Amino acid sequence: MIELAENRYGKSRVRLMKVQHGPDGNELREWMVQVLLTGDFASAHYEGDNSKILPTDTMKNTVYYVARRSSANSMEEYAMELIDFLLERNPQVSSARVRVEAAMWKRLTIAGKSHPTSFMRGSNEVQTATVSRHQKGRFELSSGLENLVIMKTADSGFEGYINDQLTTLKETSDRLFCTELEAEWRYTTEAADFNALRSTIRETMLATFADHKSKSVQETEYAMGRAALESVDLIDQIDLAMPNKHCLLVDLSRFGEENPNEIFVPTDEPAGQIEARVRRRA
Repeated sequence: MIELAENRYGKSRVRLMKVQHGPDGNELREWMVQVLLTGDFASAHYEGDNSKILPTDTMKNTVYYVARRSSANSMEEYAMELIDFLLERNPQVSSARVRVEAAMWKRLTIAGKSHPTSFMRGSNEVQTATVSRHQKGRFELSSGLENLVIMKTADSGFEGYINDQLTTLKETSDRLFCTELEAEWRYTTEAADFNALRSTIRETMLATFADHKSKSVQETEYAMGRAALESVDLIDQIDLAMPNKHCLLVDLSRFGEENPNEIFVPTDEPAGQIEARVRRRA
């Protein structure tokens, strides 16, 4: 017998830019929103009966409608408002999940002063928030960041690893350490200053990366996760991914030149992929 198993549907890549006008200047937010609904949709799959299907185009319009009415100051708060709106009007939906990705914008600095209404796009870093809730259930919230490229030019080495007949990598106590950080942490609360907590976690991880005398990506990754958990008691775990974006030392000896760790070839393919989940012990 063949039957329908898990299924969900929704709208993805809904682009939203919101300007909040204020007496001291404007606030600018650029978000990419994804909405996914799970529920009683079997009749649509089995019979082509769409009577319980909320069109994904309606979901797109709902993203904009809720954003216009929202007083939320964070992605997390907005996502909770959007989920509540959808669940209250769609009893056939058992749960909703919203993911928001934020692009980085910052104010222009003109003549040493922050301009109130002009902005510039920052790095490729993306800030994320993922929120879900079942009907009459509690919110589950996680936040994070992606595409944050960081580098150490000192205090990083890699030695003492397995060396067999296929090993060509040379041990070193002094190497460049470059990675593209991806992190996601899970909150234990529905109500908090999520922007402040995000800033604390992000800055704590970056400070740890900068100051840590690294013996491996694994060691530094754990140190960053541990520091994040120690800095914010409203999260209970953090997932980290730190691909090793290699910078290969160029051999200049054939040209009669020394290379005291100054000239490198940056390459990110292939890349070592180092991942870890750091959590509080139960």
